[in-house]
Amino acid sequence: MIIIHAMDDVGYLPRLLSPLVKRALKTSPVVVVSGARQTGKSTLVRRLGPDMTYETLDDVETLERAEREPDALLRSPTPLVLDEVQRSPDLLLAVKRAVDTRRRAGRFVLTGSANLLLMKRVSETLAGRAVYASLWPLTRREQLGRPEAGMWSQLFAAPEKDWRDLLLADHGLREDWRALARRGGYPTPAHELDSAEAQRQWFAGYTRTYLERDLRDLSAVASLPDFRRLMRAACLRIGNLVNTTELGRDIGLPQPTVHRHLSLLEISYQLVRVPAYAVNRTKRIIKTPKLYWSDTGLALFLAGESEPRGAHLENLVLSDLVAWRGSEVETPEILYWRTSTGEEVDFVVEWRGWLLPVEVKSTKRPRLADCKSVAIFRQEYGKQALPGLVLHDGSDTTWLADGILATPWWRVI
Repeated sequence: MIIIHAMDDVGYLPRLLSPLVKRALKTSPVVVVSGARQTGKSTLVRRLGPDMTYETLDDVETLERAEREPDALLRSPTPLVLDEVQRSPDLLLAVKRAVDTRRRAGRFVLTGSANLLLMKRVSETLAGRAVYASLWPLTRREQLGRPEAGMWSQLFAAPEKDWRDLLLADHGLREDWRALARRGGYPTPAHELDSAEAQRQWFAGYTRTYLERDLRDLSAVASLPDFRRLMRAACLRIGNLVNTTELGRDIGLPQPTVHRHLSLLEISYQLVRVPAYAVNRTKRIIKTPKLYWSDTGLALFLAGESEPRGAHLENLVLSDLVAWRGSEVETPEILYWRTSTGEEVDFVVEWRGWLLPVEVKSTKRPRLADCKSVAIFRQEYGKQALPGLVLHDGSDTTWLADGILATPWWRVI
């Protein structure tokens, strides 16, 4: 057992999610912070304060207590943090009993390296008793010491005429997006390791831990080499439509196995599936989800790619959007739009009754043709659509067409 007191902030990067978790502790008896391993969950909850008791199920003795004497483990005079709780799902029944016996705000903080909302048994056990928060890898602004995601909230709040000035007023640090893609957002390789070799070694160790331990906690996987090949194939298809039949054919696995493995990757916060915008305005809309990875650095390592592609810049924008979504109480929807005739918008953000179309281009000089699909989308959805964004790798922020603003990616995320 560890009693958490005030901690030294040297080297600590404040997190975007912290205010949401602190607010939830004031109203809910259970707060669940989930996310991939090594995103900083333990570090975040250790700084919540006031004094809290900390237990981790990564500790063999604590895990044994959780399985044999769960009610005794939960007896604590101070708020109790239970780390890596997915390792003992039965412990959640004891948490439910404790909350139902004495309901008090901020009593338990649970962390897990799996998406507990997608684990049916867990979500049903804590129904009505917990607030859920997802911690994603560091955003670019968090890496710069600013506990923020990109300019998404500000753009939704500002009138169209102010968008250009709003983005120009935010003096975002320009950098090479390829370097950002290579290091990703896991705190250790992004913030603590300077050399590419050290980062590759960290990703290799992370992958081994994930395959050899985390997966076994979630489900029985018959062949780890097959699963590793599926991860590689998925990382090579970033930004593409999810086609489980094609994936299975390429790596020699049956479609049901591919489907199950992709679900495991999603549950464990490795894979991100982006659904299609599905308002029934036309029957031509493609409804298959698109595939992305939660961290571009890990995706490049798993795919064996040394040079990021344009799809990785797209993935960086998606990663920032996902982190922003997780910090908002009124949750935005992140989607994409594609028709059978070939028009496509990389991302459509639906929030508070508005639609924000976002196109991502790795070119330094976007042209009028680059915003064609955004213009068609805005025409299709009329007054519900906000001005479109074309994020590029150049330096100019300018209105590329009526209602379509082209701006460098680093001014937004």
